Amino acid sequence: MLFCILGFSQEKTAPTDQRYIFFLHNKFVEENDLNTAHPEYGKAEYNEIISSFKKDNFIVSSEIRSKNTNAATYAKKIVKQINNLLKKGISPNSITVIGTSKGGYIAQYVSTYLANPNVNFVFIGCFRDSDVEEIPEINFCGNILTIYEKSDVYGVSAIKRKETSKLKINHFKEIELNTNLKHGFLFKASDAWIIPCKKWANGNYQLH
Repeated sequence: MLFCILGFSQEKTAPTDQRYIFFLHNKFVEENDLNTAHPEYGKAEYNEIISSFKKDNFIVSSEIRSKNTNAATYAKKIVKQINNLLKKGISPNSITVIGTSKGGYIAQYVSTYLANPNVNFVFIGCFRDSDVEEIPEINFCGNILTIYEKSDVYGVSAIKRKETSKLKINHFKEIELNTNLKHGFLFKASDAWIIPCKKWANGNYQLH
């Protein structure tokens, strides 16, 4: 398994203004080499996405997961890492979990299990109306931004999940993109979704 874990292990005492991102990639990256192009969407720009966040001075934790990773089990691993940061005195609103497609579902489980209303989350292309019935155990909690693409059948507005969630949501915002790239929009290191992620991770909940 290829690992790309950046910065966290060396971090003993962090400056109070330092911000942290956990990035959780889509299922295609889990199942294919990064040089493999999806027949419709092209190559997944995983490294370019990570580089974009690093360029803006975020400390990024990310890895390429093993095939057939269980979303709920993996989420518990991320919760443990976040709790370690919180124990070091890092402010919860300095931590953002960003997930695309399957990674977004993992991020939703992290939100549920962590149950910290001050941690930031961005769920990208990872909600369908049937999820409320099929994955009833997920409850949004935190500062929640959802991003979906109008032409993508795999990701729609998550208002239904917000309405059924029983945990505290301090901030909630949705962005509908219109790139016409279908689910392929999240394969790209595109400013259309990366810039809102950075704003959210910096505590700009109005996305000005």
